[in-house]
Amino acid sequence: MRYALVATLLFLIAPVHAGPACDLEAAAAPNDASCARAWMDENLRVNDLLSVGTHNSYKSAIPDAELTQLRARSAKGAIVLDYSHRPLTEELDDGARQLELDVYYDPQGGRFADPLGPRTLGQHLDAAFAAELAKPGFKVMHIPDFDFRSTCTRFVVCLQTVKAWSDAHPDHIPILILINAKDDSPLGKGGAAIAKFDAAAFDALDAEVASVFTDDDLITPDQVQGKHATLREAVLASGWPKLGKARGRVFFALDEAPNKVAIYRGERRSLEGRRMFVNIDESSPAAAYITLNEPLQDAKRIRAAVEAGFIVRTRADADTLEAREGKTERREVALASGAQYVSTDYMRPDPRFPAYSARLPNDVATVCNPVRAQKQCGGRAVN
Repeated sequence: MRYALVATLLFLIAPVHAGPACDLEAAAAPNDASCARAWMDENLRVNDLLSVGTHNSYKSAIPDAELTQLRARSAKGAIVLDYSHRPLTEELDDGARQLELDVYYDPQGGRFADPLGPRTLGQHLDAAFAAELAKPGFKVMHIPDFDFRSTCTRFVVCLQTVKAWSDAHPDHIPILILINAKDDSPLGKGGAAIAKFDAAAFDALDAEVASVFTDDDLITPDQVQGKHATLREAVLASGWPKLGKARGRVFFALDEAPNKVAIYRGERRSLEGRRMFVNIDESSPAAAYITLNEPLQDAKRIRAAVEAGFIVRTRADADTLEAREGKTERREVALASGAQYVSTDYMRPDPRFPAYSARLPNDVATVCNPVRAQKQCGGRAVN
């Protein structure tokens, strides 16, 4: 009995051999799957990846009667708007790692509760939908009055949906959420009264983000800037976080024209205290993210920006044209451009245009970036 006890104790204290240790300092990702993940977490940064996402990710289809009404006004306009997306959770489940939300300022609520399109047809909104539109807070829609249906009508609900998915998948690749702050009035006086985005509106927008996502949930401009004098300086010095630290996080970019970006930025040197990065020229002290939606025309600029360290979003298709015509050149150039996020309206084919979709090979969500990480792990899936 004594010898059996001694043997058992020796077994318990003996070192466990779990195979060779992972070489995290190797020049390229190892073949072993578990070691490859550990290597990528340590050696890749957020800007060393390539993911596909969706354009106007919230958009629901326009009902046939309203689309016919719109077609009578503008046949081309109806074609451009004739697409839709699944709920955000389903998009994320399917591998989308970039989402886009168009937001309208509605601090008192009800600004968009009586849309002109249905009203002219003598129709009324579903009661639950009308109740959502009546609540205060930013609303998510493409165009008031005619293309206003969303899988998540209130901005805060969209955020809560992404947060719930992120919490359920805590090691996911960072998700980029693009924000369009919309305040144009396409119908003039005949449609909804649109509120302009001023400094107070942007403060409220940041506050809604902060009401759902803590700093620990986000990658923020301040985190990337660190101790550098400007955000741009940090980005050029490899300031984006390593993948291992960034897993499970979300980051936002205000995808807007210079006048709105200037309002959001205010008098800040970079983006101190703000929740979102901004679409801005590469030379700006606030530069970290850039929208370059024309991969064919902007190929050189995209590559140069990516090589420098900036994060770029481009588009594989636009206005439903590539899907309708079966054209793939723009998609292929976008995926090879180096842009870290490639947006599409067709992560899965529209049944009417079954030949077209925009996805990464083998249906993976993310691969090593073809420009920044080609030698280290080019084309390999990042799980």
